Amino acid sequence: MMQILLLRHGITEWNIQKKLQGRTDIPLDPIGKSQVLSWNIPTDIAQWYVSPLLRARQTAKLLGLKNCLECPDLIEMDWGDWEGKSLSNLRKINASAMMENEAKGLDLRPPGGESPRQVGQRVHQWMTALPEQAYIGAITHKGVIRAVLSLATDWDMKTKHRVKICHNTGYLFSWAAGKLEFKKAIALCR
Repeated sequence: MMQILLLRHGITEWNIQKKLQGRTDIPLDPIGKSQVLSWNIPTDIAQWYVSPLLRARQTAKLLGLKNCLECPDLIEMDWGDWEGKSLSNLRKINASAMMENEAKGLDLRPPGGESPRQVGQRVHQWMTALPEQAYIGAITHKGVIRAVLSLATDWDMKTKHRVKICHNTGYLFSWAAGKLEFKKAIALCR
């Protein structure tokens, strides 16, 4: 059995402004940098992987992680035409269309973007191809962690999950014989 620890990158200015940042390459802001420096991460992880986006790579660097493997499958969900906008504004602009799209849960798909189901499929392919190691870690994004949580718990994303995805928390999963299970959330603050 392999264990996979997923960490969300530190806070960015767009996180604070509640904007959908997706593939936009936003750096960490000073709060995010300070936050990451306060994290205490496990030292027994055999290999670290990182999303190619700057905010994830900066998080890995601030954590002092050496030899992280950059992995395109860990990139954030593509928010398409919604990129840079807030959900609250999108809901105001076209309430009925947003309600209809959000009701699709895993199949919500912004115009020109990808769905959480598609994110889950690409991350599942990455997990399937991983070399067998006891414990790996990845610095990634909220959309990716939500998609993995969906795969592990059969969550359809039509309701809120009991697990909230935060910047200062790690999410531990087990992976064995193609079966993914959510184990626990781990606070990272010292």
